[in-house]
Amino acid sequence: MKRIGILSDTHGKIPNQVYSFFKDCDELWHAGDIGKWVLDELRAFKPVVAVYGNTDDWNMRMVVPETQLFRRENMKILMTHIGGYPDHYEKRILPLLTSERPDIFVSGHSHILKVMYDKTYQLLHINPGAAGQQGFHLKGTLVRLVLDGTPKNLEICEFEK
Repeated sequence: MKRIGILSDTHGKIPNQVYSFFKDCDELWHAGDIGKWVLDELRAFKPVVAVYGNTDDWNMRMVVPETQLFRRENMKILMTHIGGYPDHYEKRILPLLTSERPDIFVSGHSHILKVMYDKTYQLLHINPGAAGQQGFHLKGTLVRLVLDGTPKNLEICEFEK
């Protein structure tokens, strides 16, 4: 069993809610648009799996990939920044969804919190929204869940931007 914290679009600022909401998590997943020093600070707090986003500079792109495919608790996870959502996936993601058949697909970019099951690809799609200050979103959002052979106990933290 692993407790996972999921965030995206910090854009160089970590809200205090990250530390309180994710305090009992075993690992964090960051779905891009990280910002300059954020990754180092998050890694000092918890182990982090991350992908770069469209606003991340070349230094960040040298440290983290555009797409991550990994396993946790017998589940396959695919994560990228610009990935779309069920029935509206980005073209470059569709071949990966078909060939890799992930159990969970995590993407960011939209700044819109979205958690939905995709019957076509039989996966849980998670976009944690945006945790940072930059962007049109009115509220910051974070997601946490438990992986124990299946995702469960998914919780959302919503806070003032």
